[in-house]
Amino acid sequence: MVECLGVPITAHTRESAARHVVRLARRIHAARHGDTGGPDALGVPLGSDVHLSNAYTLALADRDPELHGILRSASLNLPDGQPVVWANQLLHRGATLPSTRVYGPDLLLDVFALTQHTELNHYLLGSTPQVLDALHRELRQRCPGTRIVGTSSPPFRPLSPQELRQQVEDIRSVAADIVWVGLGTPKQDRWAADLCAALPVVAVAVGAAFDFIAGAKRQAPPWMQRNGMEWLFRLGCEPRRLWRRYLFGNARFLRGVVRQASRPLRTADGAVRPAADGLNSGQLVGEIQETPGRIHKVRP
Repeated sequence: MVECLGVPITAHTRESAARHVVRLARRIHAARHGDTGGPDALGVPLGSDVHLSNAYTLALADRDPELHGILRSASLNLPDGQPVVWANQLLHRGATLPSTRVYGPDLLLDVFALTQHTELNHYLLGSTPQVLDALHRELRQRCPGTRIVGTSSPPFRPLSPQELRQQVEDIRSVAADIVWVGLGTPKQDRWAADLCAALPVVAVAVGAAFDFIAGAKRQAPPWMQRNGMEWLFRLGCEPRRLWRRYLFGNARFLRGVVRQASRPLRTADGAVRPAADGLNSGQLVGEIQETPGRIHKVRP
């Protein structure tokens, strides 16, 4: 695991990330059914939240203490964005890190494929009713052996406390194991954290994956994705909605990477190394902080 702009990012490949999410879901499913004595019997949190962190997510967290706290205490943060992968490689040159990102749509499809013909239940939360219908059909066609037990398209306005409670009860009533949250950053990250605190589920904040898989939005060509230019493609598709995000968000992300790279590294024994040494150490850059208890170091 490495740290980028103060957020711990697990160094997963596409394949190992999907297996990690499935392991979390199976553990919680077994605990809920009494196979391990209950969700808290072994100190296991009630639920687990998974966040797909791209440059925009990290830029927002850099100026939003609440979002930063959510990501620091999350069960799993994944590098959804090639610039995040490159930043981690720059900041932690001594570590062996994957060279590719964990893309939200790929993660969703991979987890669905791995959970075919199993007891795990999926719930789709977010987007519009039309997109959810198209997404449901597409997932049924691609992964016919998976169990989708519910969908919900909440209104874009803030929900009342009663509506929030009803949403939680709807998910509980269908015994969902994995809740896919596609509400946009940072709203989806807050929802994922709240859901896993209220329910024994794995809540995955998956970004625009719903729209892409459903065919509601075009995905950038693979060559643009590989070269970190997906943001440029999306800006061209939705300039009025996204120009501010990419203009200010990308700049803040770059400033944060430079700031982290220039900080001295404080090692576990209290010694301080110059920033250049820190870049080659493979250790977390920045002040000593305990790794959040719910984040587990997993080999890719």
